[in-house]
Amino acid sequence: MFFESVIIDILKLFPSNKLQQEKKRLRELLAQKRRLLPKDNVKELSSLLLEHIEDIPEFRSAKTVLIYYPTHNEVDVLPLIKRYKKDKTFLFPVVRRKTMTACPYEGNDKMHRGKFNIPEPTTPPYTGHIDMVLVPGVAFDKSGNRLGRGGGYYDRFIACLGRNTTLVGVGYDFQLVDKVPASRRDKKMQYIITPTNGVVKVKRD
Repeated sequence: MFFESVIIDILKLFPSNKLQQEKKRLRELLAQKRRLLPKDNVKELSSLLLEHIEDIPEFRSAKTVLIYYPTHNEVDVLPLIKRYKKDKTFLFPVVRRKTMTACPYEGNDKMHRGKFNIPEPTTPPYTGHIDMVLVPGVAFDKSGNRLGRGGGYYDRFIACLGRNTTLVGVGYDFQLVDKVPASRRDKKMQYIITPTNGVVKVKRD
């Protein structure tokens, strides 16, 4: 009986598989829906979303912004570089093993295919303050919860950022759902931005 009670107590320390199953189910459903988007729709919806970016006050004042290289029909945020290159420094994620860092974009001639075959800068890692992170995801909710691809790269990176960094979840309208399965350890976004909903400021509990 003693050992049985110890085992039960140990099991209580671990998160339920139910949460992981819910994440997997939602991830598969929405990732497939995004992959099936026609290319013309991706371009049109991306342009529409970027029209709302200046509705975020912190973006207007930001000097350093971490963006991402879109894959699998993610919202294309790359036009921001040309549009704001005089006012802002843009960074891209660089993945080494299980660690993600941010490196400055200094032109396409200083980019190469990194892990997962995604273009990354070859410049040294950025060590200063990052004002804003545009965070891709599979799903978001209005409480600021985010569901990523499952690798945990953004979660670990965001955990190391200061409180003054603004986190903006970027996705399509169908990726803004009623509730994202999340644990207390998951980092929340301050804003969610989608093409027709525009900027959604996260409701704090």
